[in-house]
Amino acid sequence: MTARVTALGYLQFTATDLDHWQDFGQRVLGLMADRRGDDRLLFRVDEKAYRLEVRPGERGGVTAVGWETGGPAELAELEARLVAAGYEVTRPGAAVAKERMVSDLIRFRDPDDCYDHEIFWGLGTSSARFASPIGAEFVAGTEGLGHVLQVVSDRARYESLFLDVLGFRLSDHIDLAPDLAATFLHCNPRHHSFAFTPKVGNRPLGVGHFMLEVTDLDVIGRAMEHIEDEPHRLLKTFGRHSNDRMVSFYLLTPSDVGLEFGTGGIKIDDGTWTPTRYDTAHFWGHHSVDHH
Repeated sequence: MTARVTALGYLQFTATDLDHWQDFGQRVLGLMADRRGDDRLLFRVDEKAYRLEVRPGERGGVTAVGWETGGPAELAELEARLVAAGYEVTRPGAAVAKERMVSDLIRFRDPDDCYDHEIFWGLGTSSARFASPIGAEFVAGTEGLGHVLQVVSDRARYESLFLDVLGFRLSDHIDLAPDLAATFLHCNPRHHSFAFTPKVGNRPLGVGHFMLEVTDLDVIGRAMEHIEDEPHRLLKTFGRHSNDRMVSFYLLTPSDVGLEFGTGGIKIDDGTWTPTRYDTAHFWGHHSVDHH
């Protein structure tokens, strides 16, 4: 296997109120907004033209997850492996690539039919310097946007897709309960770019949360203060994870998708890294908030 996914490149959402998302993204998270008319909102976190895209919808959610690879040869190899694994892969074409601001891309449906996976190469770099409205500095660049955690119906199918087909590597597992483990996978030095946990109870399938990482704890603290004015948005309290050591809290975005907003995640060196298991997801904190 030579071709592989190298980073989480972008996420596409729907939302009922783009104006609110624009204010929230800038004021609370420190994202750099690029509004393109009434029906398209882009956010930047680094030198890339965008990392988050929001479109109008009857309800909020994730519609596409964009994964980066190295170039046209790698894209073709990944396409062939996906087809061999039984996935229906399409080439959206030049118009979609232009809209996504990439050189080329392929698309296939998530195994649980929750959203589209898009694999691309050549995401555009902006000539305008990234400038956070609150002075935030994001951990992105070659490590990509952050990570996605998904609730899935079939653990083996997602292991096969991400490890065998897309070329991710195992970071570790967290045992959440007897016979219930979360799996964390990396494709660059970020501890994990994709994680998944089997469905339990009434928790819906699909993206449970995505993560954005900043370099300064004060940015996280100020975001928590903003959330005090919108207490319904707090999902989990301030805490620290056991595996990636991230200090973070969880909030509900205007797309009704969870966001882990954190700092201090560790890096993986594949030359020395050994996967392990943890008996808890949190050293402290991260208590779920019940608003009922």
